[in-house]
Amino acid sequence: MVTPPPARDVTATRLLRSSPPHTYDPDVEIDWDAPLAPDRYFVPPHRCSLYGTPLWDSLTEAQRITLTRHEVASVAGLGIWFETILMQLLLRDYYRQDPTQAHAQYALTEVADECRHSVMFGRMLSKLGCPAYRVGMVDDLLGRFLAATATGPRMFAAILIAEEVLDALQRESAADESLQPLVRMVSRIHVIEEARHVRYAREELARQVRTAGRTRLAYDRMIIARSAYLTGTQMVSPQVYRCVGISPEVGRRAARTNPHHLATLRWAGQRVVSYLDELGLIGGPGVALWRRSGLI
Repeated sequence: MVTPPPARDVTATRLLRSSPPHTYDPDVEIDWDAPLAPDRYFVPPHRCSLYGTPLWDSLTEAQRITLTRHEVASVAGLGIWFETILMQLLLRDYYRQDPTQAHAQYALTEVADECRHSVMFGRMLSKLGCPAYRVGMVDDLLGRFLAATATGPRMFAAILIAEEVLDALQRESAADESLQPLVRMVSRIHVIEEARHVRYAREELARQVRTAGRTRLAYDRMIIARSAYLTGTQMVSPQVYRCVGISPEVGRRAARTNPHHLATLRWAGQRVVSYLDELGLIGGPGVALWRRSGLI
């Protein structure tokens, strides 16, 4: 009697087969030489962190467009940071696996996807003329710690938070014909390819939660909560406000108390928050960090 392959290999085989028809080359698909439209926003105005505040009302139309350009650059920078961590996690996990198995082969396929995405985001930052906004020292250390040590539920959940929050924002941008064509195309490519990454991470996370002990899960909940806090508070770097003459602290304070921005965070995070809560990965002391993240 032939032993059926493990569930993770069944999923990986399915995703390996679906990857080639839905893989895109940004060098071919995106017209990098096309000029940016001077009168188009880079994110929907109502998704800008200052939308609806007195600071937003004080800005000219050109300044509002400039602010959204820097905010989309900040989101892309955070995406590169998370994808770099994910690639390290996948390669570290692959190192211990049998390279003939579909699960191991899909890990490398995802690394290849993330390499292209990071290059694509980097080229977009260059085209936008924006700096590469980076996380602070504490979060940088946390990222290095995760990349070097994360396994099991915290490995997949931490990355899933960033991927699904970014996915919600980019799905909306890809469908909005009033936005910059460059942002729409980058968003479209990323959304299509990330869909299989999210599916893989969700199924793998559910399997690992079922086999994890109570002590392990209690620790993982705290790491996951810290990742949620980082995503919610660093998605828009406070440094972006300098581009329109607003000090980072003043801009950060306005955004963190802005009902429109908080509603955007909850909207972008609702799908992943619901899934992690269903798996029992939101709870205990970490709930305070989740609330401070703005995602719940």
